[in-house]
Amino acid sequence: MGSLLCGNDSVCVFAIAICLVTCTFSSHGQQFPTRPMRLIVGSSAGGGGDGVARVMAAKLTPLLGQQVVVDNRPGAAGNIATEMVARAPADGHTLLFAYTGHVINPALFKKLPFDPLRDFSPVGMIGYNNSALVVNPALPVHSVKELVALARARPGKLTAGAIPGGSQHLATEMLRIHAGVDFLYVPYKGNGPAMSDLLAGQLDFMFNSLQLVAPLAKAGRLRALAVTSEKRSELMPELPTISEAAIKGFSAQGWYGLIAPAGTPRGVIVKLNEALTAVLREADTQQRFKAMGNEIASSTPEQFDALIRAEVPKWAEVARRAGIKPE
Repeated sequence: MGSLLCGNDSVCVFAIAICLVTCTFSSHGQQFPTRPMRLIVGSSAGGGGDGVARVMAAKLTPLLGQQVVVDNRPGAAGNIATEMVARAPADGHTLLFAYTGHVINPALFKKLPFDPLRDFSPVGMIGYNNSALVVNPALPVHSVKELVALARARPGKLTAGAIPGGSQHLATEMLRIHAGVDFLYVPYKGNGPAMSDLLAGQLDFMFNSLQLVAPLAKAGRLRALAVTSEKRSELMPELPTISEAAIKGFSAQGWYGLIAPAGTPRGVIVKLNEALTAVLREADTQQRFKAMGNEIASSTPEQFDALIRAEVPKWAEVARRAGIKPE
């Protein structure tokens, strides 16, 4: 009977092998997930990124048919959480809520216990976290061009604050590099103290989350000059981008996404990406993200992988030119 179904033995064996591979991928996608899932977050509960992660976990749970639990593992600039996912079984049940620090940290640490590219399989983007360049209202500037001009007129005199090594610190250094200006960088342990000093007039300017900036700007307590993203934000559409306002090509946009351990079956990655895309299409998700100052940005796994691979050398170059030494 075998000879009637397959006249060429080698062709028959090849066909069976292809069927087995196809069935395996299909099986992975159909059976997954088989137990509750963990979404590892490298920050404490209550932060902006944590809020996004909790929205995603709640929305993904009914779509995937298993509880998605947020597991906060703060510390070491997110590296503790990232290492946990790198070492987790590659079955899709443990995911990393990744953000911009994933591509910045390789430039800040001499040795990481994981490779940000080799040890992970990107699932898809969630969106962008927009920041704004803000100044104390007493500073006599109303645009990015005026801030740059003032910094050139007072070299090394204006003060800018940020958490060392964070995305907003790197954005500050990017401004220094691309605008060709000099100012005094003041390190802070948190954005809260930096914002307090800005409002009190003890700090001249800084980059901060648009969600935090918007109400203060509307109340006149600080002045927002521009956003760091490539396009204007829906939260404050009146603000230009830094690129259109003064420094063409400037982009220091934070992002969020989901990443799985390397080796996670393709069928599982596809199923996760499909669920993620469905969540991001929901009107309720979009409204909640807009209220947080975030922009929805779904992607394929390949598109997210391309972004990560492009951002690692980009931020490494900024850190190098800024003279930031890896610890």
